[in-house]
Amino acid sequence: MDYLADCRARIAFDVLAHTWSGVVLWALRHGPQRPVSLRKRIGGISAKALNETLRRLEHSGLVARQAYREAPPRVEYHLTELGATLIGPIGALGEWAHRHGDEVTVAREEP
Repeated sequence: MDYLADCRARIAFDVLAHTWSGVVLWALRHGPQRPVSLRKRIGGISAKALNETLRRLEHSGLVARQAYREAPPRVEYHLTELGATLIGPIGALGEWAHRHGDEVTVAREEP
């Protein structure tokens, strides 16, 4: 497969290129989460960044939002079937990063 400017692989690269997308998808792999729970699970993500990421993933059909009519209102997010198909590739990227992260860090520090 050639990775050209107009190839379909760019869709996946675009989704995973956003800083928090892969992390949020990975955090949702075990089931629905409320935004507060997601922030605690992920750590280091602002409410604004999480909200923007969830909206972008929802727009791409990877995450679904479920609003409950309760007092106070409750919202949960979960992976769609399509979103769940990315868990394997994200896991593989995580394994690669675990094995090679130090090498990348060293290379970035070199002039």
